[in-house]
Amino acid sequence: MTRRSGTRRAKWLTALLALGAAMALAACGSDLGGGANEGEVTTAEATGTVGGELVISQWPFYIDRKTVPEFEDEAGVKVDYIEDVNDNNEIFAKLRPDLQNGESADRSIIVVSDWMAKKMYDLGYLQDLDKDAIGEVNENMLDSLKSPSIDPDRSYTVPWQSGLTGLVVNTKEAPDVTSINDIFDPQYKGKVTVLTELRDTVPLIMKADGVDPQDATTQDWLDAIDKLDEAVKSGQIRKLTGNDYTDDLARGDAVVTIGWSGDAIQLQADNPDINFVMPDEGCILWSDNMVVPVGAPNPDAAYAFMNYVYDPANQAQIAAYNNYITPVKGVQEIFQADEPELAKSELIFPTDEYTGNCSTQTDPPADGEQEVEERWQQLISGG
Repeated sequence: MTRRSGTRRAKWLTALLALGAAMALAACGSDLGGGANEGEVTTAEATGTVGGELVISQWPFYIDRKTVPEFEDEAGVKVDYIEDVNDNNEIFAKLRPDLQNGESADRSIIVVSDWMAKKMYDLGYLQDLDKDAIGEVNENMLDSLKSPSIDPDRSYTVPWQSGLTGLVVNTKEAPDVTSINDIFDPQYKGKVTVLTELRDTVPLIMKADGVDPQDATTQDWLDAIDKLDEAVKSGQIRKLTGNDYTDDLARGDAVVTIGWSGDAIQLQADNPDINFVMPDEGCILWSDNMVVPVGAPNPDAAYAFMNYVYDPANQAQIAAYNNYITPVKGVQEIFQADEPELAKSELIFPTDEYTGNCSTQTDPPADGEQEVEERWQQLISGG
């Protein structure tokens, strides 16, 4: 597999400090009521006995083929690893009927983005973690990730990976694409996709129009959505997608997409012309998190898995596969000894220079958030 790497020694903690500090993302959509436990928080207490079955809901392209079976052998746990997270809102809608009744649909770990984790927690759908049961996590988590504003004490979230939202491009078919505005270039009409994730796609459109997402007004968000709507209706944009935009790239149906950094590396296994392109305007920085839902049947196995993937050697195996920003100390040192090109990768250890124009994920203004969310859903649904 071809791996994209940088040319400088990584100095990337500043980017993660900014990411950890800026994720003040509130729950969205006042029409989405909570369940019986709204406002109540329980702790998923560990019993000290690890075994049984562990069901995990996860995004695709996020783990190598060895880690899960090796964990099963070491921990004596049977893992049902389900790659059913295609979009944060999709997995929320899928699991919400169970969660609002205090049940987890058999899941003991779900992986969602920062803003969705906060939303689910505020609705009473997640449990606090038994911090005494995750010693490896506590010891090996990067200091820059230990106190995000969505969860200052890491009471209910454990970072899985962080990453960059930018352009994923077939550079053979679209060699000159460097800007988000290139998705509107008529030569790529019908060959463009953008993500259904509001907080990834719309801030990039605003950045390309010279609007700082952190300072954007409700009207700025709505104007960016209207711009996308026009491009969809004209056929310029093929469709809005979740993580399955990778299928369009792999088939050649799309050549320019708004997508996620590590996905490009996975797609290179079959097509080395597919690359992550840092937009001229900069990227969007984000984190995905492991959370334990209410009604989780096996917190002990969940904690064992969290500890396992926070062992630097095990984490290095995962990061070498997915090429996302690792949350674990010591991985870069392992790569420096064993895989020096990965130790220089801008996708795993981004430098300050590489992410200098990037922004962290942000919500629309609170007083206009519902209006923006509703307009976005209209666009996604074709309304």
